[in-house]
Amino acid sequence: MNAHNWIDLSQDRSTGIETLRAHFKGHAYDPHWHDSYLVGFTEQGVQQFHCRRQKHASTPGQIFLLEPGDIHDGDAPTEEGFTYRMLYLEPHWIERELSQLFEDAPAQQVLAFAQNLTRDPRLSQAIADAFAALHSQELLIVRQSALDRLLEQLTGHLHWRKRHNPDPRLPLVALRARDYLQANVHQDVGLDELAQACNVDRFRLTRAFKAAFGLPPHAYLVQLRLAKARRQLANGDFPAQVASDLGFADQSHLGRWFVRAYGISPAAYRKRCSNLPD
Repeated sequence: MNAHNWIDLSQDRSTGIETLRAHFKGHAYDPHWHDSYLVGFTEQGVQQFHCRRQKHASTPGQIFLLEPGDIHDGDAPTEEGFTYRMLYLEPHWIERELSQLFEDAPAQQVLAFAQNLTRDPRLSQAIADAFAALHSQELLIVRQSALDRLLEQLTGHLHWRKRHNPDPRLPLVALRARDYLQANVHQDVGLDELAQACNVDRFRLTRAFKAAFGLPPHAYLVQLRLAKARRQLANGDFPAQVASDLGFADQSHLGRWFVRAYGISPAAYRKRCSNLPD
């Protein structure tokens, strides 16, 4: 991270929700995805990112909404850079909480965002209030009240989607490859092995996978490992152990990928989210 960029990150222990306020100039982070719902807004400048095959430019007051698995990047197209606030909402938490609001929520469904970028002053204020309550570790009742207001405003931007009905536009070979990588995330999987598991040649495999998921297989595997690395670091595991557990060559190898994706080092992330000594 250069001298012009900074990140202020914290985690609420009772919900697991991470709160992040950050500023970037120039390139912010490479294409990556999270296993959380991302809800935030741009404070200052222009926040440019690609998601769902579209290029977005978020300006002050605009809200960005990303689902788990939404591949996105980030950069500042203007000299002044951009500042933003964001909440990482855990899927199990948001589904549990919303089920209390929707008693008739259909079974075997997941929550989805209709669009990645929107304007909604009430939702923007609710995000800001929830961020302030969590980030400053307010009283439990204050944090819970702020989150209830956030969910109340967020429901207008959510819709239900079938859980076990994959997009028919995704080639079967890409779905097979994805499932294989998820099942073997700790292994040193090569393209030959992956192509053999999918009964195709390497060229067809890579082309189908990138068309379906926006990343080639090797980059997708790295993202799977980085998502698990975040979990382990937040639980207090040391970067060297995490790197060894997840198949990175060493701690430096993990660190390079982690910074490119999240703009923060594994050690700094662990310190801010685990509340454990180094």
